[in-house]
Order: sequence, then C-alpha cells, then structure tokens
Amino acid sequence: MLHEERKISKIVEELTVYFLAVGADDIMSDIKVGDNQAVIHFRANYHSGYEEKLENVEKYLKAQKNDGVEDIYWELAGSGDPGESSQLLLVGMMVDKADIQMKDGLIELTLYKALL
Repeated sequence: MLHEERKISKIVEELTVYFLAVGADDIMSDIKVGDNQAVIHFRANYHSGYEEKLENVEKYLKAQKNDGVEDIYWELAGSGDPGESSQLLLVGMMVDKADIQMKDGLIELTLYKALL
C-alpha cells in the first residue's frame, strides 16, 4: 500500500503549494486512513486579491476521477508552477469525492480517496 500512501502525500503537498501561492499563511491538513479509504481534511486562508484564482477550485477538485491519469501522472504532482490550476485538476482526478466550503477568506476541503 505504500504506493497509495505516496499518492496521498502528493495530494496534500500539491494543495499546500497551491494555497501558499495564493497568499495563505495559515494552513492545516489532517489525514485519516481506514476502511480502505483515506480522508484528507485541508483548511487554508487565502489573500482576497486571489479570489478569482479560487473560482474554479470546486470545478477542478470535483473533476471526474480518472484512474488511468492517476496511475500515469500522479508523480508529476508538484512539478508545475505554484498556483497553477492544472495541478488542482490532477488532484481532482486522483480523488473520489471532494467537499468544498469557502467563506470569509477561508477554504475547507474534505477529500476522499479509495485505497486499493
């Protein structure tokens, strides 16, 4: 299962880098693994000047999961420029479900990933 655990760490890394690039200075992540599933809780603030970059976060993170893309490209997570939405699209293709809440300069994500 180490392969799946590395994917989870890449997801958290990519989210962290993305939100640092949009002005976050308070980031928290939490991972729970059990019952053949990982649940990633992620919370970050963001600078109000970057709100337009966050408009598509929900669209990207709720993209249809694509196992083929995940198996081939997951190792590329983190290779783009910080703040690029294409990296969030890759994260969206790696998770099974995403719950997203944005309010008053704070975003909270709960991402679910089945473990093989």
